[in-house]
Amino acid sequence: MKKNLMLVGAALSLSSCSLILGPSQTDVTVIGVNDFHGNLLPTSFRIPDPADRTKTQTIQAGGVEAIGGVLAEVRKANPNTVFVGVGDMTGASPLISGLLRDEPTIKALTGLGMQVNVLGNHEFDYGLAELQRFQKGGCASNDPTRACKFENTFAGAGFTYIAANVVDEKTGQRVFPAYKLVKVGPARVAFVGAVLEDTPTVVTPSGVAGLRFEDEARAINAVIPQIRAAGADAIVALVHQGGTAGEAFDIVDCKTLSGPIVEIARTLDPAISAVMTGHTHRGYNCRVPGPDGRERVVIQGDALGHLLQRLDLKIDTRANRVLDVRASNVVVNAATAPKDPAMTAIVQKAKAITDPVAAQVVATLGAEQITRTANAAGESALGDVIADAQLAATRAPEKGGAVIAFMNPGGIRADLPVRANPSRTVTYGDVFAVQPFGNTLTVITLTGAQIKAVLEQQFDNPSAGANRILQVSQGFAYTWDASKPKDSKVVSITLNGVALDPAASYRVTINNFLADGGDNFTVFTQGTNRTGGDVDLDAFQNYLKANTVTPGPLNRITRLN
Repeated sequence: MKKNLMLVGAALSLSSCSLILGPSQTDVTVIGVNDFHGNLLPTSFRIPDPADRTKTQTIQAGGVEAIGGVLAEVRKANPNTVFVGVGDMTGASPLISGLLRDEPTIKALTGLGMQVNVLGNHEFDYGLAELQRFQKGGCASNDPTRACKFENTFAGAGFTYIAANVVDEKTGQRVFPAYKLVKVGPARVAFVGAVLEDTPTVVTPSGVAGLRFEDEARAINAVIPQIRAAGADAIVALVHQGGTAGEAFDIVDCKTLSGPIVEIARTLDPAISAVMTGHTHRGYNCRVPGPDGRERVVIQGDALGHLLQRLDLKIDTRANRVLDVRASNVVVNAATAPKDPAMTAIVQKAKAITDPVAAQVVATLGAEQITRTANAAGESALGDVIADAQLAATRAPEKGGAVIAFMNPGGIRADLPVRANPSRTVTYGDVFAVQPFGNTLTVITLTGAQIKAVLEQQFDNPSAGANRILQVSQGFAYTWDASKPKDSKVVSITLNGVALDPAASYRVTINNFLADGGDNFTVFTQGTNRTGGDVDLDAFQNYLKANTVTPGPLNRITRLN
């Protein structure tokens, strides 16, 4: 009898201990969105045809209403769900958000319960002071014509911006936190982040003035001891840098990932259980070995809210470790996902303000659509039109006396119009979608030799991870040979049929982003006699109004081999 009582007492003691400690395993779901770019509304997205994977089908995907619906379903299935951003939530946004300084987007993401967002390069589009306003709120914007027009008082982001690798050059201190520890049910999940180290090469220099961008992996690894000391049960890296993969976004554990993110992932501390990525706008779900040889998830979800990255973590909260990680990309099908009524209200309010502006017809094209799709040489019909527009705006002596214009392809954000229009009319909204940055045209003087040097900087461009072919104005033409060595690929250049003289000087139009060396076109910074001009959007509109524009023959850039 005494032995039985002892057994019962022992059992009660163990039971009490179990009650005190609680269950050791917690299931946590992490949902992430990358490269949202203020796309409050759905846009077209191609997915593999489930009946025949050699084919694709086009759906309308994304939009905050459908994202909210998907999140609601996930949270219903697992209340221990956290929503995060992997950079570029704002910037390069369509008119519904961009015309209102992206404040509707920040309000929507806050309303969707976003906890943390790593800085992307486009978060710096408006400069550090404006980014700090996005975090803290208020109306003291560097663009008072757009700020606080959505609501009289801007509350700021309800989520935390993070970046371990962005520091003030003078103080050496980070300008935003390196990480955020989020309580998800009984688990504590740390999200640590970094933006691409090359941000200064893809952002207007004034937007990153006074800041230093450090190596992504080293900056993240440096704070891992601090995160561990804070008692994190799991660590997830949010890195706004990416790559490309040969497999479709829905293939699990792909092995073909390439690009800058691979080396970053290989170098990150083994304490990090998964790496959520962005920047390259490519959906993939891969595994990359870390420094300890163990593979871990490296995932990205396309862009514009088409796909949501999903991690399902099994966490042992007693041992402060992750037992298992499963990853998937979730298609946000706007036709089938339930709509979030709070997001519908935000969209309707933003549309009510911006639709009258967006609907204003500004011109009639000579075709149903002019696309930004480039040919094998790197030239696009829309790129030609924009370069021509910028030359037209600066050709007059009093406007700068330009004879050549160059346009960076990354600044062309959509086709004109986005969807082919049988009426051939284009609206202000269509034009804004193509050029949303509001860059200023700049005219500089370059020698023929400097122009050739600029063209050589197009190839194996570090900011693109590949070639970044500038679009050129009518009358300017050149031929490049892919088989030639670096710095010798451009084999001929002409202006109005005459070979460019290396020693002669030419007036050249570019936007202020390129003029300051954006996209690694550093030769542009050598330009002299710099003069300012119109906003690029205004120049584009005026050109479309004055000309019935049609797609050209794409004969300005020729590629050999």
